[in-house]
Amino acid sequence: MYIEAVPNRDSPPAILLRESYREDGKVRKRTLANLSSLSAEVIEGLKVLLRGGVAVPDAQEVFSIERSLPHGHVAAVLAAARQCDAPAWFASAPEDLRALLLAMLVARVLTPGSKLATHRMLHDDTATHSLGRVLGVGQCSADDLYRALDWLHGAQPAIERRLARKHLAGSTLVLYDLTSTWLTGRCCELAARGHSRDGKRDDPQIVFGLVCAADGCPIAVEVFAGNTGDPATVAEQVAKLKQRFGIERITWVGDRGMLTSARIEQVLKPQGMDWISSLRAPQIAQLAAELGPFQPSLFDERNLIEVSSEHFPGERLVVCRNPLLAAERSRKRAELLAATEADLGKITAATQRARQPLRGEQAIALRVGRLIDRFNVAKHFELTITETTFAFRRKADSIAAETALDGLYVIRTSLSAKQLDATSAVAAYKSLAQVERAFRSMKTVDLHVRPVFHYNTERVRAHVFLCMLAYYVEWHLRERLKPMLFDDEFLEQAQGQRASPVAKAVRSEHARDKDTSKHASDGLPLHSLRTLLQDLATLAYNITHTSLNPNAKIVITTRPTPLQDKAFKLLAVNPACTQ
Repeated sequence: MYIEAVPNRDSPPAILLRESYREDGKVRKRTLANLSSLSAEVIEGLKVLLRGGVAVPDAQEVFSIERSLPHGHVAAVLAAARQCDAPAWFASAPEDLRALLLAMLVARVLTPGSKLATHRMLHDDTATHSLGRVLGVGQCSADDLYRALDWLHGAQPAIERRLARKHLAGSTLVLYDLTSTWLTGRCCELAARGHSRDGKRDDPQIVFGLVCAADGCPIAVEVFAGNTGDPATVAEQVAKLKQRFGIERITWVGDRGMLTSARIEQVLKPQGMDWISSLRAPQIAQLAAELGPFQPSLFDERNLIEVSSEHFPGERLVVCRNPLLAAERSRKRAELLAATEADLGKITAATQRARQPLRGEQAIALRVGRLIDRFNVAKHFELTITETTFAFRRKADSIAAETALDGLYVIRTSLSAKQLDATSAVAAYKSLAQVERAFRSMKTVDLHVRPVFHYNTERVRAHVFLCMLAYYVEWHLRERLKPMLFDDEFLEQAQGQRASPVAKAVRSEHARDKDTSKHASDGLPLHSLRTLLQDLATLAYNITHTSLNPNAKIVITTRPTPLQDKAFKLLAVNPACTQ
């Protein structure tokens, strides 16, 4: 290390503490601290120390560390946010809120929590990492965070337009799916009881739909009342893309519960939109009855055939057969039938026991009603109930008819074969799994959209939007750090080498090597994103001063480990210079 004076035009020169190092055979240097605020005597003493001399009797009197804060993970996520152009999202905000909005975005990736918890981790007196000091928001108040959230709600359309222009330009496919999350309290107007994807039937909830680009990158999010059905949200999302984003022709990819036949006829067709979805089970049975049973011999090595039907005019239907899925459904059905028979057998035994036998047609029927559809296979049983007896048997014809459809699913699309071949249509539909990954990250793994600590409708919407923007940053962070993660770097190539898109997705050979060795090719250990951020957090942000001038604060970051250095190079960031 050495001290260098850097000319600064007509102003006094900047006095910088620097370190030289060798990289790729070249000598490079980086700045560790700006010492311009120190007196000439202190600077001269530091020069003596760096040359190996003694400036004071006790070296402990030179620097005193006031505080040491975790910093490496802050530098990494902040760099990813800046590379995503996040500061431009907030450029129209009041000047005192711009840095705070960026801090709230980064904090949601680092340590998700309530806005009050975020305020504590940002404030200088209670900070748990360096983010507040790096962005200069360490003296913000809790009310400032709520003002920033209110501004974000109003800015959502403009930010989403920016993302749509960036990621949907030249693309015709968008992925759309819906999920729900529960709320506490009764004050939010959006809170309502509906179909809970989280199994929380006793709590009110909200529903939100996520629009993603074809590669899974999030573009827009919309929050609905908790009792809103999946299909009812489609019209609003179609209008958003067409009117707000100015996209005239687009292909929607959604599951069969979302893009129903009614929604296609009433919303997508009138708007001139295309679609890729799938048929429901009754529609598949109807198709099989119309075109004849789909025997396994009808499918080639790709396990798919393309058909058409008068019930779906103007659409192409791709019938897919997955043998592994067929075997699994057959196994599961057999177990459910056996479990239901065991329950019904107890009722038969109750009617035949010697002491207090179960009697009465109504009493027996009530007992049967509580158990018959416990495993959703009531349609496969024929029941006989009298005043004194109960008997049951399996419906062989019903079971055989359902078995014939095991492993079959049907993709429906309005696109012509020239626009999208059958294989690509199946792959596009299966890419909805990327939206599910986004929901999993937002709700449970990383960003924790729940629990929602807000009651005001606008703030609930803004909170969900902030979580979506945080996932946008995380998505790009993962892309850049893939060589250090267990994520598959060559997933698209591996899927392109599959014999059939119907087959189970496989990891590339490179990813399987990662799974086996648990190390990258350079010998460094691999991580999940969360554990990698925890490792980066051990790089500290030290706030120091000298005994000669206690009011002059010097920030010195610790030297990165080889693993941390690799991460910072992939992100193209110097953790010592993150202002």
